[in-house]
Amino acid sequence: MSVVRVLGLAALALGIAVPAVGQGIPKAQSPEEVGFSSVRLKRLSDRINEDVKDGKIPGAVVLIARNGRIVMFDAFGYRDREAKAPMQTDSIFRVASMSKPITSVAAMTLVEEGKMSLADPVAKYIPAFGETRVSVARTNPDGTVQMGLEPQERPMTIQDLMRHTSGLTYGAIGANAVKQSYYDMKVMDADQTNAEMAAKLAKLALLYQPGTHWEYSMSTDVLGRVIEVVSGRPLDKFIEERIAKPLKLGDTGFDVSPDKKGRGAHPQKEGPRNEAPPIPDVTYRSTWKSGGAGMVSTAADYARFLQMFANGGELDGVRIISRKTIDLMTADNLPPDIKMGDDMWRLGPLEPSPRMGQGFGLGFAVRTEQGRNPLPGSPYDYHWGGVWGTYFWHDPREHLYVVLMMQAPAASEQYHSMLRDLVYQALVN
Repeated sequence: MSVVRVLGLAALALGIAVPAVGQGIPKAQSPEEVGFSSVRLKRLSDRINEDVKDGKIPGAVVLIARNGRIVMFDAFGYRDREAKAPMQTDSIFRVASMSKPITSVAAMTLVEEGKMSLADPVAKYIPAFGETRVSVARTNPDGTVQMGLEPQERPMTIQDLMRHTSGLTYGAIGANAVKQSYYDMKVMDADQTNAEMAAKLAKLALLYQPGTHWEYSMSTDVLGRVIEVVSGRPLDKFIEERIAKPLKLGDTGFDVSPDKKGRGAHPQKEGPRNEAPPIPDVTYRSTWKSGGAGMVSTAADYARFLQMFANGGELDGVRIISRKTIDLMTADNLPPDIKMGDDMWRLGPLEPSPRMGQGFGLGFAVRTEQGRNPLPGSPYDYHWGGVWGTYFWHDPREHLYVVLMMQAPAASEQYHSMLRDLVYQALVN
């Protein structure tokens, strides 16, 4: 199949209008027609191919769109290196924390219907969180430090869940008594329901007072349970009905049917033990529907999701959310006196702090400054990634969005930086 044909079909799949040639065969737009340099874009392709050859990553899919047109939609390397199966543009990936923006949009549809408010206490929908206490360190007269508990000074809200200021945390980022309790309580057990997960978390201490610290956390998982309570629907069914089906995201959900197993991307062995990361197969169906990290998708599906944002909340004549809701979601929602959690420096350029020139919206980081961050971009671009290697950003000022799909945790942080560098260096007009 020719490059023209591939890019044309990709454009149709994204719902992007392109001029027709002959009997409805779509015409591919050259990179130059939307301000990119073909020569410079080759630097990106060459680098990914080099990393595949050197065994640094098994493969990847990259999709770049500008002004509503595909600039690049390419597959590199292997979908499954061990089986020598080549990567395809329709390969399916575990997107981990790139689930968070989708769950956040699902929640905002309920806000738009007046069924809940961002200002509502989480305890309105999950009463047990009204009794959740906050861990606090107290210094004794002899100088020793003793951990204690105190009541919430104000209740955590739905907005706190969406911007990660709830006081909840993740057990895997750093180490302290609260984070260890997440492991002890098995809060990420694949065999639990969202109701059971929320009940466990409500019994554990919060790491910080709600609204005082940005701490990357299981907040979006709790948000998923709120969606279930408010809607009366299981989270996976709600997202399917409100997001996936209307946007025609045929390969996006918490798993895919067994007939799509052959399209699932696999990690390769990596790390000091030379072991394959424990990424669940895309057909694996767990009881727990993690709104924060449990979804699968393709580059084309996620691009359609971003195109909906670029269009002000609608795609192909179907409106998901309003333009003003998008304005709110993509604004910095963090208070000016917010502090970063003690371990959040580990996120590097992703950290939503003033020193990094960015804050956090409702489901993703938001750039607030042109400089400070080592990654190129524009004020009010927004982005997030997944621990397994996936990444996206949308730069409204440049009418640009980019989706990276790969299953290579060891290369994840490097690719977040490299991809931005190599995309923006190719943007010449």
